[in-house]
Amino acid sequence: MASRHHHHVYVVLLSKDVLYEAKFRKCNPGYDPAKPCVYVGMTGLSPDDRFDKHKAGIRANKFVRLYGQRLLPELYECYNPMPYAAARDMEVELAIGLREAGYGVWQA
Repeated sequence: MASRHHHHVYVVLLSKDVLYEAKFRKCNPGYDPAKPCVYVGMTGLSPDDRFDKHKAGIRANKFVRLYGQRLLPELYECYNPMPYAAARDMEVELAIGLREAGYGVWQA
């Protein structure tokens, strides 16, 4: 019996204040200041629920908790939902693609 695909990739817009974090800057040497800074993640929850948990400090990424502003569904909705393995791979591919396009990207 096939399980229902319920994993998602998601992208969170981060405040440009994240650029004060040396760790973030170091991971984004090709950052284009005209582009946004984002966090790319994957979850078995809905992206909205996962974002709320980040902001509440529940299994939160520090950069999302401190600098997360809102979700950017235009960058990920077309991929969701998907099986776990596909979401795991897509999280990495999406982060790489956005970084190559000049975005400041954090992907844990």
